[in-house]
Amino acid sequence: MPANSSFDYAVLRVVPCVERAEFVNAGVVLYCAEAAFLGCRIHLDAERLRALAPEADLETIGRHLESFERIAAGDPAAGPIARLTRSERFHWMTAPRNTAVQVSEVHSGLCESAPATLEELFRRMVLR
Repeated sequence: MPANSSFDYAVLRVVPCVERAEFVNAGVVLYCAEAAFLGCRIHLDAERLRALAPEADLETIGRHLESFERIAAGDPAAGPIARLTRSERFHWMTAPRNTAVQVSEVHSGLCESAPATLEELFRRMVLR
């Protein structure tokens, strides 16, 4: 029987108008130290976002979301944050911010496979 590993995750949210506090879930970031895994999946549902904020700049928001994926992957072209350790990158990505892309509180759990758990959380939290 495979051993379970602990993991932490947070949901990336697009908040087009911070004052209204409405958001669209647009991604998940998951960190599992035991598996040496940090992953991020994103998907921006343009139709949902347009329903909240017709004037939203989808291109700019998309670039911000993509930077989370690149930082999680450790892409050197993503800047100095991407060169930090997995743990440091996860903590940077999940730090509270008051911008159009915000992050939920961090949740914890146990998993057999960090990549499979990321996919399941992504389907459940973002694609539904």
